[in-house]
Amino acid sequence: MRAIIKDILASPMPVATFVAPQGARAASAGTYILYASHIAAMAPATNLGAATPVAIGLPGSTPSKPGAIPVPQKEPNPGDKAKKADGKDTPAAEDEGGPADAMTAKAVNDAAAYIRSLAQLRGRNADFAERAVRRASSLSAMEALNGGVIDVIAADVPDLLRKIDGSEVELVSARTKLDLAGAPIERVDPDWRNTLLALLSNPTLAVALLMFGIYGLFVEFNSPGVGLPGVAGAIALLLGLYALQLLPVNWVGVGLLLLGAALMIAEVFIPSFGVLGVGGITAFIFGGLMLIDTEAPGFGLAPGVVVGMALTGAAVILGFGAFAMRARLLPVVSGPEALPGSTGTVAAVAGGVTWVRLHGEMWLARPGAADALQTGRWEARVGDRVRVSALDGLTLIVHPLDELLANDDNGSS
Repeated sequence: MRAIIKDILASPMPVATFVAPQGARAASAGTYILYASHIAAMAPATNLGAATPVAIGLPGSTPSKPGAIPVPQKEPNPGDKAKKADGKDTPAAEDEGGPADAMTAKAVNDAAAYIRSLAQLRGRNADFAERAVRRASSLSAMEALNGGVIDVIAADVPDLLRKIDGSEVELVSARTKLDLAGAPIERVDPDWRNTLLALLSNPTLAVALLMFGIYGLFVEFNSPGVGLPGVAGAIALLLGLYALQLLPVNWVGVGLLLLGAALMIAEVFIPSFGVLGVGGITAFIFGGLMLIDTEAPGFGLAPGVVVGMALTGAAVILGFGAFAMRARLLPVVSGPEALPGSTGTVAAVAGGVTWVRLHGEMWLARPGAADALQTGRWEARVGDRVRVSALDGLTLIVHPLDELLANDDNGSS
């Protein structure tokens, strides 16, 4: 906000700030910018004010800059008085809308002096400017025009240009007259960075990114080696955490969201008969409802969205968890663990060494300790079928398949 105002004050051409369309507002930092502009205009049914600096993030934090998201301060009690040394009554700090603690008072006083200086520079109502900071006061468009806060009320940009045509404004080093008859209107859209930041500051998207990140990491941990869920989940989780720090969040709500997700994941691995899953959904819903500071205007998370995310999260986690547990019960089909029980063919016998072709590979093989090969009742020949009973390093321990099948037949008879 201060950077924007510095650019406006140093601009070699006039700057008009227009609060539009109808129903819009210039709250918080917008009030400061409106006061700093050469021309201040508003559309009908708009308002401005509520410029008290409030910290974003942890409760009780000291605001570092004026113009942060405003929270209306408690109206002073006219009966509260403070005694001076001479015994006379004088308004207490709260009577002036000032905060009680020193650190907050420092920020509020700095913001009040800043906006008053802007009002004096542009010849606008300085008393309301200070009330907007100290008491979070607001005005409608008509009240602002009558009170000397703004210069004009216009329906749209062409109407604004018609009404301010011929006005005189004070620039940095000269006074100039506006000649706007037939002036073209060019629209400058925000660049990709500001568009992305505006998108991330949506509370619903922030929570969705947070949960998508948790789901992705959960899938990756259950199926290591896939890569895509883990990478996408980690990126989404970091973007979600970044988005949360842009918002006036209650970190207890963030903790409940994470606890709810953890409990729903634990339900997959721990037989709790639904206790952990129900507890996770409940914690997630309460965390979502508590997540955004409801006193901050312009932000909020719909209860229906929170409940929907909780149920969707439970379904996703339980679904992937069930698939993962089912996959763990399937027989091993690759790697050394899959070799025992497999059947192969003797491919070569030379110098007492037997080679077996198994799964398209050539393996060195030897008979088992009590195998017929050692007793002389079976001699390995090329083309014999064998079954793998174990793996000793890179050597297969095999048994003749024909003899095993004959023993099975004798046992059955």
